[in-house]
Amino acid sequence: MDSATWTTIKRLVEWLDATSNHSPELTRLLRVLKIQEEAGEVAEAIHGAMGSNPRKGASHTWTDVEKELCDVILTGMVSLATINPDAQKVFEYHLNRVADRSLAAAEPTA
Repeated sequence: MDSATWTTIKRLVEWLDATSNHSPELTRLLRVLKIQEEAGEVAEAIHGAMGSNPRKGASHTWTDVEKELCDVILTGMVSLATINPDAQKVFEYHLNRVADRSLAAAEPTA
């Protein structure tokens, strides 16, 4: 993700901080817990897109699933930036470690 994305995340964190009445510790906890809430909305959208709830039928589309996944990603980024002001650096380091480990395992051995 580019630095413009992380600049926007930082602005969102600042806005959320300015409107929060909670202590920094509780704010961190609530933002991390928000990820679970958003993940539940992804699950609900998948059930709706697949029509798996006979009471609700096809209540969602795959576009709804995409939007909910974006909310999970955004909420995770905001949570990470709340915990660590160097969130971009932390994320990029972790992403590279996972990619190196995963992609190296997928490469054919000579």
